[in-house]
Amino acid sequence: MGAARCSRLLPVLPVLLLLLLGEPPVSGGLRWPRRRWPVPYRRFDYRPKTDPYCQARYTFCPTGSAIPVMKEEDVIEVYRLQAPVWEFKYGDLLGHLKIMHDAVGFKSSLTGKNYTMEWYELFQLGNCTFPHLRPGMDAPFWCNQGAACFYEGIDDAHWKANGTLVLVTTISGTMFNEMAQWVKYDNETGIYYETWRVQASPDKKSTVWFDSYECSKFILRTYQKLADLGAVFKKIQTNYTSIILFSGEPIYLGNETSIFGPQGNKTLAAAIRDFYNPFKPHHSVREFFVDLFKIIDHVILNHQFYLFYNLEYWFLPMKSPYLKIIYEEVPLPVRSKASFGV
Repeated sequence: MGAARCSRLLPVLPVLLLLLLGEPPVSGGLRWPRRRWPVPYRRFDYRPKTDPYCQARYTFCPTGSAIPVMKEEDVIEVYRLQAPVWEFKYGDLLGHLKIMHDAVGFKSSLTGKNYTMEWYELFQLGNCTFPHLRPGMDAPFWCNQGAACFYEGIDDAHWKANGTLVLVTTISGTMFNEMAQWVKYDNETGIYYETWRVQASPDKKSTVWFDSYECSKFILRTYQKLADLGAVFKKIQTNYTSIILFSGEPIYLGNETSIFGPQGNKTLAAAIRDFYNPFKPHHSVREFFVDLFKIIDHVILNHQFYLFYNLEYWFLPMKSPYLKIIYEEVPLPVRSKASFGV
């Protein structure tokens, strides 16, 4: 397909190297009038068709199927599934960095059939994190949709080898069917993958400017929906991966039209394109290191990051420690009082 239609796996590698670097934070910075933080994730009325330019190296949901309707009297076991990202290709390599992928498994007691449900990128993580700069197009081009995938079977070896496969609750067929209706709504309205959580500092109580929207968030929403329907979860520890950027208060810049359109801000448009350019796929070691130094110059030396969130651009005045990968505990949900009547 040529370099122009590129399916990127992980151009975030240069960014991960920032974990090894440090720089004292600077004082001052731009501020924006008081607004609601974190910025609410935007939901849409429908899922748009994907552009043919967007290509995936690994086909999205190749064995996917419709979610079956379970008999009301069925008793269904629910399993927590977690494994290192791209475990099928790299084994436990990314597991050492605690970069984990999450899913949920189901087992029907009436049929004995197993099922897996997960939510992930249509065109791999790199395309969801950074755009393409296409010739003849002023605005960066994004291939950043994510979606739910449901298929029959649970790959025990995949989840057990370097990860987790553990029973967390049991539900009825009725609860499963109600969950399936919610999944349809959630999948049709929450369509864009958001890699980054952005917050003010590493302190747990610091302000979160933007929250991520990725595989683990879908699993957490699913667990919460089941709890709302009456599921009682086991008391086990559950941890999830977050990739965090640290910045001062973000500054809203505008959308594609207001920045890159005919009446847009050409200086700002050039700055955004210049920022994203070093994150392109690299074809040589020399090119990789040249662009890595550019990234360091932008993010650490000049404290700059341009974030694309809800189809809008924001400026992040970056500060130490800039970027961090954490594997934090998020408890399983507790059955709400309202669910006792379900």
